[in-house]
Amino acid sequence: MVIFSVYVVNKAGGLIYQYDNYVPRAEVEKTFSYPLDLVLKHHDEKVVVSFGQRDGIRGIKFIVLADPRQSGIDALLRKIYEIYSDFALKNPFYSLEMPIRCELFDQNLKSALEVAEKAGNFGAGS
Repeated sequence: MVIFSVYVVNKAGGLIYQYDNYVPRAEVEKTFSYPLDLVLKHHDEKVVVSFGQRDGIRGIKFIVLADPRQSGIDALLRKIYEIYSDFALKNPFYSLEMPIRCELFDQNLKSALEVAEKAGNFGAGS
């Protein structure tokens, strides 16, 4: 299964962290003019994304974009919240509502995503 991206949004709605875990290779580079006239169509079952969100402490939101067949998204969101608490909030140089720039947070998030993808789910024993 695939986990595409992880986002952390502060209570004001600002993006404070983004990690693109799986970026499909673009076959052709496209350019657009504005305004964009967007129409979403279902084509070859490629537009399938599940959306998981967990409200954290003080209005921080954790968002995971994943394949709808990926199980254990709730457990993964709890694990991301735990990683945020352990490695961002306990970092003396991190200020709330500011972008997360912590190498330990990045490393632990990447390893949690790898475990979740390999297992197909992210159980309590992980």
